[in-house]
Amino acid sequence: MTMAAAGFRRYGGPEVLEVMRVAMPAAGAGQVLVKVEASSVNGGELAQRRGKLRALARVSLPRYVGIDFAGEILALGPGVTEFSIGDRVWGTVDERGSVGAAAEAVAIDSGRVSRMPEGWSATDAVSVLAGAATAVVGLRDKARLRAGERLLVRGASGGVGSVAVQLGRLYGAHVTALSSQSSEQFVRGLGADEVIDYRTSLDAIGTFDVVFDTRGTDLWELRKHLAPRGRMVAVSFDVDRKARSLAGIAASSIFGGRRIRFFLGHPTAALIGEVARLAEDGHLQPIVDEVYPLDRIGDAHARLEAGGVHGKVVLVVEETASGAVD
Repeated sequence: MTMAAAGFRRYGGPEVLEVMRVAMPAAGAGQVLVKVEASSVNGGELAQRRGKLRALARVSLPRYVGIDFAGEILALGPGVTEFSIGDRVWGTVDERGSVGAAAEAVAIDSGRVSRMPEGWSATDAVSVLAGAATAVVGLRDKARLRAGERLLVRGASGGVGSVAVQLGRLYGAHVTALSSQSSEQFVRGLGADEVIDYRTSLDAIGTFDVVFDTRGTDLWELRKHLAPRGRMVAVSFDVDRKARSLAGIAASSIFGGRRIRFFLGHPTAALIGEVARLAEDGHLQPIVDEVYPLDRIGDAHARLEAGGVHGKVVLVVEETASGAVD
């Protein structure tokens, strides 16, 4: 059997993306086979598709896209006892691996999935999952954000930043959002106490206990706006100046006390389950910018690349995607 999966055979703009026919996976030992109903487009995939990360992560082509997914379990591999066929689950694939979630099905280790929030659609779920898992680890575990502290979220209207604003409010911080003027009412609605236009000179933005950065540029300059015991978490780096950006992150742990903590999210089932509980308790709201069918994967990437996105660009996966090629 074959299935539809989105990916690219060469590097370039959104036009290189296509829906291909690939072998239907099977659930191996410790795995579940999930019928994917929705996935989303993430910022790192844009850089990967353009070939910006080739020097850091050499991968073979074709490369399949999609990190997060939500759907229904079709089959259980040997040794899986915590799930049943028909369970509605969400999870993430390893973005460093060869499997993409923007496909009709995905075989995934059971430790990378959890039950979806009760009452949520697959579209709602994928608009929150990856961003929330990243923001929880960044704010709670890496920065150890405390109530009453001043938090700056850079890129506050995007898929990760919009969840970071909500979590900052939940953790009791005073949240300042760095975003476009056109997004002011949107991020205030998420819980931001103040909004600063991203075009404002960094020299004028003030001082913060915690900076949560989703953009990856000018990290060394942004670090200067940390309070003496401040902490900075970056979930991206400057892909156009990779060596300089990564060197600056490394140097921050040597020179001075304002270290830049950089990490890539690799959510566990426990973390994904925790995000589900936050969602069910009403602490997180789904934010869908636009929804595209899988066979318009190029348009979905172009939408995120154009900027001005509020929340996530979502892909819905139908049982048989039209336009798939071998």
